[in-house]
Amino acid sequence: MDSFMKRLTFLIFFLLSFSVLADELVLKKNHPDSYAVKKGDTLWDISEHFLNDPWKWPELWGANPQVANPHLIYPGDVLTLIFVNGQPRLVKQEYKKKAVVHMSPHGRKIPKRSAIPIIELSLIQSYLSQNRVEDMKWLEGQPQVLGGERESRYHAQGDVIYIDSQLPVGEKLGIYEEGREFVSSESGEHLGRELILAASGRVIESGSVSKVRLLSNVRETEAGFIVLPVDEEALMSAFYMPSAGNPSQTTKVIAIGNTQREAGHLNVVYVDGGRHQGVMPGQVFDIMREGDQVVIGSNNKPVQQRDRNIYDDFIATVSEESAIRVPQTHRGNLIIFKSFEDVSLGLIMLNERPVRIDDMLASPKSLKLLVE
Repeated sequence: MDSFMKRLTFLIFFLLSFSVLADELVLKKNHPDSYAVKKGDTLWDISEHFLNDPWKWPELWGANPQVANPHLIYPGDVLTLIFVNGQPRLVKQEYKKKAVVHMSPHGRKIPKRSAIPIIELSLIQSYLSQNRVEDMKWLEGQPQVLGGERESRYHAQGDVIYIDSQLPVGEKLGIYEEGREFVSSESGEHLGRELILAASGRVIESGSVSKVRLLSNVRETEAGFIVLPVDEEALMSAFYMPSAGNPSQTTKVIAIGNTQREAGHLNVVYVDGGRHQGVMPGQVFDIMREGDQVVIGSNNKPVQQRDRNIYDDFIATVSEESAIRVPQTHRGNLIIFKSFEDVSLGLIMLNERPVRIDDMLASPKSLKLLVE
C-alpha cells in the first residue's frame, strides 16, 4: 500500500507539474534582451521576437485580463525583458523626444502617435466595416433597393435611391450585395448569407417608398441590394485580449475571404462557429488538416488515399481494420476578429502549409517544438 501511495503521489505531482509547465511562457532561442518599437509593429509581431507562442503576449506583459487594454505601446518605446519570480516580463521605457531650442517665437508641436494594435488593422478593416453574415430567412423580410431617381441601372455617391420600406428620416444605412451562402459541412445546416457592403446612405424622405441619398460607395448599387441599419459596433477598432479557443463542437474553415482555393499568412477565412457556439473575437485556434485514410489492399500493402480505386473505397467503408487514418497535420493558427451568430471571421497568423476549406480548428498547443 505504501508503495502504491508513493506512486500515486508521484503521479499527481507529475501531472500538476506538467500542467504548470504547459502554461509557462516559452522564450525563443536567441531572443533579444530589448526591442525598440517601430511604426507598423503590432503586439503580435513584437511578441513573436520573444515567444514561441506570440498570442500569449498578455502574459508576457503581465496584463490584467479584466482590463480591456492595459498596456499601450507606442513607436519609439523601448521594451526590456526582465524576470519576475522566474517568469519573463516585458517592461517599457517611455519614448521621450529630445527638446529643440528655437530662437524665435513658435507654437509647440506635439507629435501624434497611435498605440500599437494587436494585429494589423488594415488587413481586417474592410471585413470589420463591410462584411456581415445574416440568417437567410431574416433577410427575406428586409428592405431592398427598388431603383433610383437617375435613369440608370447602377447608382453611386450622391445619387438618390428608392427603398421599399418606411424608414426614419436621418437614419444612416448600409446597402449590401448578397454574397455566398454558408452551409455546415457536418450537419448541412444553413449558417447564413454573406453580405458585402456596396454603399452607405442616409434617409432624406420617408414613406411607403423612402428616398435615400448615397453618402459613399465601395461598389455601384443596383436594384435588389439589401438595406440595413449601419452596424456601429462593426466599425470599432479590434481591441481585445487573445485567449486560447476551445471549440465545443467540430469547427471548420468554410470559406476563404478572397474566394481563392487556399489561404496563407495574413489571409482572412470564415469558420462555422459563432456566438452561439462560444467562438468570440480574440480567441486563438490551431488549424488542423484531417489525416488521409490509408487502405490495406488485397496484397496487404497500404494504398494512399489519392491512389485508391472503387474497390479500395468500398473496403474503406465496410472494414475498419483495413482503413487506417493517419494523424492530423498542423497547418497554422488564426485569431478570431469578428463573430456573427453561427459564423466567425479569422485572420491566419501562422501558416506552415496552405489552409483549405474543411480544415478544422482546435485548441492551440505550444509551438515550441516547431522548427523556427
